[in-house]
Parts: sequence; C-alpha cells; structure tokens
Amino acid sequence: PRHILFVCGGSFNGLEKIVERRVRSSSLGFGGSTSRKRTIDELLPLVEPDDLIKYGLIPEFAGRVPVIAALQTLSRKALIEILTKPKNALLKQYAYYFEQEGIKLTLTPEALEAVADLAMKRKTGARGLRSVLERAMLDIMFELPSLKNVTECIITPAVIAEGVPPEYRSAKAIRRAQ
Repeated sequence: PRHILFVCGGSFNGLEKIVERRVRSSSLGFGGSTSRKRTIDELLPLVEPDDLIKYGLIPEFAGRVPVIAALQTLSRKALIEILTKPKNALLKQYAYYFEQEGIKLTLTPEALEAVADLAMKRKTGARGLRSVLERAMLDIMFELPSLKNVTECIITPAVIAEGVPPEYRSAKAIRRAQ
C-alpha cells in the first residue's frame, strides 16, 4: 500500500516532567537562567524523541515518529464554543429535545461558563461537557412532558453547579420549579 499515514496519540502522563528536567539542565551554567516552573502546555511542545525513550517507548518506535505535536488544554472560551457553535453542538441537541415539548431552552452566559468550568476542573476536556450537562439536565428532561403552560426553561449557574431547579417561564409569568 502507498500513502499511509500513522497517527499516534495518548495522554503520556508525566512526560512533561522528563522534558522539564532536560530543559532545566540545559539552562544551567554561565548565562543560564533560573527560570520559573513551566506549565504542561509550555513543556509538551518541546518533546523530542529522546524524551519519549526516557518515558518508556522503545528506541525503534520513537525513532519512527518524525513529527511530534502536542495539543493544548482547551480554554473556557473554546469549551463554550464547542458547546454552542458546531452544527450538532451538544446544546443544540438539548434545545431540539426541549422544542419537541414546545419549550425553549435557554442557558445564561454564566451557566455556559459554569459548564465549561466544571469540565475544566475535571480535566476531561470537551468530553466532560456532556457529563456535566447530562447531570444537570437529567431530572429536568424527565419532568418536561408533565410541565403545563411552560414556554421557556432557563438554566442558571446554580442549576449547573448546585443542582437547584431551573426557572420556568410561561406565557403568564416566571416561576421557579417546586
């Protein structure tokens, strides 16, 4: 076969410590700097094949990895964009489910930040968004079919972080769920 591309991926926990030791030892001596401790996102782009060998990969394999690219930790802004922007974004899926019951789903900007912050705290990246939202929305979705005269469900940070009921808006007034 021709034109084959192999892509290897993994979390490589602890690899940054190996890189940090190498980078720190190369900056010792005259003119060396006593630099601050670097973050994982600063260290992983500096990975070299020798670091992979010290990590435990066999030299024959590490030598056949010509390009090493490190991924950056997703920011709060990036996680919110993942929640809201793509065609099949998670939030759009929930909104569609609510629409089937005639209810508009609204997450406040602060609620979106709370979802992103919890996912960041769990260090699960974009995959964590689904579990955070699912935990917050499960009971609400269960109650949807029994809600009468409700036109909007408003999710606040307290719904996400503390599990309090959302605000429900009807054609007549706003009420908090019982």
